Amino acid sequence: MQFEHSAHLRAAHPDLVAGVVQATGITATADVRQRAAGHLARARERLACGPESTFGEIQAWRRAYTAMGLRPTQYRCASEALLRRLRLDGELPRLHPLVDLCNAVSAAYAIPVAVLDLDRVDGDLTVRPAHGDEDYLTFAGDIEHPDPGEVTYVDAAGRAHARRWVNRQSGLSAVRADTSSVLIVAEALHADAERDVTGLVAALVADLTDGWGPPVASAVLTAATPRFTVRAAGVPGEEVAPATR
Repeated sequence: MQFEHSAHLRAAHPDLVAGVVQATGITATADVRQRAAGHLARARERLACGPESTFGEIQAWRRAYTAMGLRPTQYRCASEALLRRLRLDGELPRLHPLVDLCNAVSAAYAIPVAVLDLDRVDGDLTVRPAHGDEDYLTFAGDIEHPDPGEVTYVDAAGRAHARRWVNRQSGLSAVRADTSSVLIVAEALHADAERDVTGLVAALVADLTDGWGPPVASAVLTAATPRFTVRAAGVPGEEVAPATR
């Protein structure tokens, strides 16, 4: 299985950098609350200096949404939505240890992070403009079709695993209690995206190693290295050293 952003999308967003981590052996019983709390503390420190709308990472996504013809305050990128909720409510909801961890990391770095159950993704996964006939399963169980040209994650079966790029994930590939194999994707467009995504991936590798064991593989994708190969279980991949903070 291959994961990549289409050439058309990269041409439209030349500053795009993506971090990818493949992990197996995921369970719903791991305790990563301390690590998640550390990331949330970092997010709160930053929010104490100003609202999320002032963050360069968020502003870059707002500009991208505006360029795509979307109202950025109507369709917020996932990290902005999380930071806004953290600022207003003081906490984030607890759903599943891995989801809670990735939400905390997303808030800490102000970068959208998606977690997809690989057992529910069919074949290659490409982030690209939709044709309009892709099937998207909502969390309520309804089928929607992304608008033509709307950026989404599309697998080989023509199923959309996101709406409006980093605005909303699909209920189909969302993490469940029985999820064991995942692909984690972080995407950024701001000026220091490569540096920050590299740090985010390293932090995730350390968190996953502590909670579930070393990930199968991880990488930072740029225009020069745009593709990630999802490896079969037991096949080693490129490792990223844990971040030091």
